Amino acid sequence: MRIVIGSDHAGFPLKSTIVEHIKSLGHEVVDVGSYDPNPVDFPDVAKNVTASIIAGTAERGLLVCGTGVGASIAANKVKGIRAAVCHDVHSAHQSVEHDDVNVMCIGAQIVGAWLATDLVDAYLKAEFSTDEDFRRRVRKLADMDDQR
Repeated sequence: MRIVIGSDHAGFPLKSTIVEHIKSLGHEVVDVGSYDPNPVDFPDVAKNVTASIIAGTAERGLLVCGTGVGASIAANKVKGIRAAVCHDVHSAHQSVEHDDVNVMCIGAQIVGAWLATDLVDAYLKAEFSTDEDFRRRVRKLADMDDQR
């Protein structure tokens, strides 16, 4: 799977651990920044991550910022993106299985490296359920996108 990842300066230190872990799982990683600990605005990084998802050049995305909240808000502004902050393993897989989340957001100031790798594992292994209830609800989310 091709994964696009981005971080702001607060997420930068954790991002390298996540990138190496994803590669160790055999996935391809596209890193869209930031590339150093200098201040950068999370909406700019979220635009880069979501653009790859919308263009179809990556199947899933990861955003790492201080809390994951700002990145999630920014990503969810983009039509076709379903982003979720995940700080527990259950949410990391359930968000994909039930809500077809395509961008997971992690707070580097909230979780450590060991939990971040567990979150990534759960997120990348999860698949969207074939259950019609979940599919109907995600179609309704797409309809909400179209009403903007």
